[in-house]
Amino acid sequence: MRLSSLADYAVVLMAAAARHCGGVGRLNATLLAEETGVPLPTAQKLVSRLAAAGLLESARGTGGGFRLSRPPSAISLADVIEAVEGPIALTSCVSETRHDCAIDGSCRVKPHWSVVNGAVRGALAGVSLASLSVLEQA
Repeated sequence: MRLSSLADYAVVLMAAAARHCGGVGRLNATLLAEETGVPLPTAQKLVSRLAAAGLLESARGTGGGFRLSRPPSAISLADVIEAVEGPIALTSCVSETRHDCAIDGSCRVKPHWSVVNGAVRGALAGVSLASLSVLEQA
């Protein structure tokens, strides 16, 4: 399994936003792009997706920008990845929307994939943005 570049960059941006949590004012995509090295158009696209997923709150106009919608300890790595990639599904047989496997009817491994998928998602859900932003500073 490999995360897309967008999911990777979303984690980088959210970890940077977590480091600013509690500060005065709101953040903007330009500031985070400069701080992280994520290209500005990509940062803008991701801020929009993360806001649509409810991980960021945004405000327009003077004093506008965005901030985390919850404390960093209440946002998991799984939340960020799913905001960009959709539900975590290692194979099509654990996906709620895709059922395109050629051996679906005779596969003896299929019943076990949900356990594996749950373990991977659980591991990602167990890493908070707060812990990730602390590790990033070290």
